[in-house]
Amino acid sequence: MSETSRVALVTGASSGIGEATVRSLAAAGFEVIAAARRLERCEKVAAEVGGRALRLDVADPDSVAELAENLTEVSVVVNNAGGALGLEAVGDADEEHWRQMYETNVLGVMRVTKALLPALERSGEGHIVVVGSVAGVEVYPGGAGYTAAKHAANAVTRTLRLELLGKQIRVSDVAPGMVETEFSLVRFEGDEEKATRVYEGR
Repeated sequence: MSETSRVALVTGASSGIGEATVRSLAAAGFEVIAAARRLERCEKVAAEVGGRALRLDVADPDSVAELAENLTEVSVVVNNAGGALGLEAVGDADEEHWRQMYETNVLGVMRVTKALLPALERSGEGHIVVVGSVAGVEVYPGGAGYTAAKHAANAVTRTLRLELLGKQIRVSDVAPGMVETEFSLVRFEGDEEKATRVYEGR
């Protein structure tokens, strides 16, 4: 693998799994680009590992287009941006929460992947990683909006794998279970008590 092709992009890189992925890829010898809405956090982790930072909102088509313009070479794309909002039953669903979850977890994967497919193919050894969730294959009360989005992301990933057969691009799905990050804090809009309760007895 040539030096110019050892470029890896991680979305949602400002914390949690995304930040850890940036550090792991840098340790493996990749030139890593940490991308997320919270640019200052990405800049911090990028500086620590000798990488680069870019602001990216996967729910904004213009932001994704700007990313693609600034990133002409890439061999690995880790679609990690996503997340959950709320924990209401379907009967009490917040439609805006559902819309935002679909925008980040599903359309975000599509936008970033579509925009960077030409560069991935040019690399001759592309790899697309979608950070899904066990919520992409299971369900739980109050989680319909999030599990629906992650089920959809899983379907996109499996379909993409079929569509890219014969090309030098691998497609992987990673399905973490419970991971103690800022995930629950974001889900409950900063309510630390609710976020902490998610991990009680686990």
